[in-house]
Amino acid sequence: MENNVNFARLLSEESSCSTLSSDFEYYHTEIFEQLPSIQFFQPEQGRQDASEDELGRLSRGPRDRISTQSLKSLAMCIQGKRHARRKMQTSNIGFLESWRQSQSTKTKRLWCKLGGAISGLLPWQHTLHVIEGRFGVGVNSYFVFLRYLVYLNLIHCALIWAFILGPTTFYGRGNKNDSLRFGGNDSVLDFFLGSGYLDRSPVFYGFYTRGSLNYPCLNTPLLYLSGIFAILLLSVIMEIRRTTVGYKHTWMLGKRSRMNVSYKIFCGWDFTIQDADAATHKRSFLRNDLKLYLEEQRFSQYEARRTMWQWVRLQLLRITFNLLVLSLLGGAFYLIYFAILTSQSLQKRNHNWLVSLLLQYLPPITITFVNLSLPHLFQKISSFEDYSFTMQVNVTLVRSIFLKLASLGIYLFFVLTTTPEQCPENQFGREMYKLCIFNFLAIVCNAFLVNYPRKLVQEKFRSSLLARLLGKQHFLVPLNVLDLVYSQTVSWVGVYFCPLLPLIGTVTLTATFYIKKFTVLRCCVTEQRMFRASNSSVLFHFMLLLGFVMAATTLGFTLFQQQTPLDDKIFSEYSPCGPFGNGQSVFNLAGVCVESLPNLAKIIVRYVTSEAFALPLILAEIMILTSYVSRGRANQKTIERLKDMLVMSSSDKRFLVKKHATVLRHKNIPSMHPTRTPSQST
Repeated sequence: MENNVNFARLLSEESSCSTLSSDFEYYHTEIFEQLPSIQFFQPEQGRQDASEDELGRLSRGPRDRISTQSLKSLAMCIQGKRHARRKMQTSNIGFLESWRQSQSTKTKRLWCKLGGAISGLLPWQHTLHVIEGRFGVGVNSYFVFLRYLVYLNLIHCALIWAFILGPTTFYGRGNKNDSLRFGGNDSVLDFFLGSGYLDRSPVFYGFYTRGSLNYPCLNTPLLYLSGIFAILLLSVIMEIRRTTVGYKHTWMLGKRSRMNVSYKIFCGWDFTIQDADAATHKRSFLRNDLKLYLEEQRFSQYEARRTMWQWVRLQLLRITFNLLVLSLLGGAFYLIYFAILTSQSLQKRNHNWLVSLLLQYLPPITITFVNLSLPHLFQKISSFEDYSFTMQVNVTLVRSIFLKLASLGIYLFFVLTTTPEQCPENQFGREMYKLCIFNFLAIVCNAFLVNYPRKLVQEKFRSSLLARLLGKQHFLVPLNVLDLVYSQTVSWVGVYFCPLLPLIGTVTLTATFYIKKFTVLRCCVTEQRMFRASNSSVLFHFMLLLGFVMAATTLGFTLFQQQTPLDDKIFSEYSPCGPFGNGQSVFNLAGVCVESLPNLAKIIVRYVTSEAFALPLILAEIMILTSYVSRGRANQKTIERLKDMLVMSSSDKRFLVKKHATVLRHKNIPSMHPTRTPSQST
């Protein structure tokens, strides 16, 4: 009965991590042949492998006495066992190899300590620990994502200074340096509308002219374009890397490698904690993880008990709700279209400053109102579709990001296709500037005019009808993340027309961090149902990639429109400005630069930009993709083998425990039932 062993991957989390140390050894005794793992591999390996193992053992020769027994059985402290293991490892190698290994170990420890010290210096690190302890990993992922966007915009600001602002500052703008003076027609409203003084400032595209830097391959227009391309290239590399790395970890873990509950309970505590507040945060973090795990297990059991009729009824219900969502999206897009037409038609009339301000901000107000109201409806709808809480979050994210990007796309289409006025690039930059400013104003008003008064009503009048109707506030991670994705998409779309938009984004994002921190810690309570942030963080960066695609498409359309005007009427009204003024374009300047290069460089550039280079490029991409796919499949097989080895090691442990219990039971039987002598029986 002991020889018939069946192996199966455990559905529980018992095999998610191994407790075997590297110094544990099985010895060639009677019980060694009875281990389940040995019996599993013996039919596949055969006698040849056994003979090779025997030769290997003979070739290794005698070992130290410490190596002939398990380190676990030695009566010494942990430091002594580590010293003994190092002695075992260095006994068969030379002095030079031993010194190299010790130096490698010291270097790794040094880098580990250095990384820990640098991570402790990161801004808002203590705030993130506090939020993670009180509200879980999901809410903390929002603030980590926000901090990442602040870093990204800071890098964009450095590139803007290096490629655009720096050359313009040092090499001048010709005879237009007097435009930075605050004139008599300028007012404070210009800082909200992007007109007047700001229209002549370095904020917008029209400020930058060719200046005195006028070489064929080193001039202001090419540097301007290089800076924008550097920003977009760096952004897409960082987003693709974060998306692929996050997806790789999610794929490697899979559905069965979930949180090891026993590890979290017995080994999850950090015994180096000495501060009472840190201990409270760590305890809250572990409790939130366990609540999340139990919620997922409860929903899995509920889903497994679902009948066929319940499944069919649920699918019909989901189809109905999806049709409702499509109807809401169509109504929102029509409302945005109507607001744009109304704003363009009424701006031509004479109004006072307040009405004019509202008319110019009518499209941003409509877009912001739609983006704030419909995601809440999407969240309510997803709660009736009987998804798990994590799936509800992801469905709401997908629907809401489609709403935000599609509404922004409709607005961009109308702005790009309207009749151009003087310096249309500045006009487009002003629209992106207004979207960025109004989105930040909406965040401020929502925090201090909605959330905080609502919290005060909850505290002062707890038993009132209004307090019961308002209910407790929860920090909705999907909707807040969508605001970040939307603001970053606006920054990418408008960076060509408004080069200082990353600087404005850095300031607004930093202020948003403190506003959201106040909202979470002061106005919100802990969510009873939490979601796993590892899967959703991949979706966060994937949504950013979609926003980047929209920005790249807008830039490509703008450059193509500059090269080929729509018709003669529009061309006569078109008044170019900025670095590509005076009839110049990106393609003309690039051609002049190529013609000024040496003959060999011209041949290389022309070959790279020709169709003949496309075939080897496609072949190289196919080879690289094939290599990555093959490596991924090999890693998948290795992961599966390691999981099976963990299962078999657990089986070996259980087998040895049973054997040990059997031996102890047989030893105790004579003492428990002593034999009676003949004299005693008489």
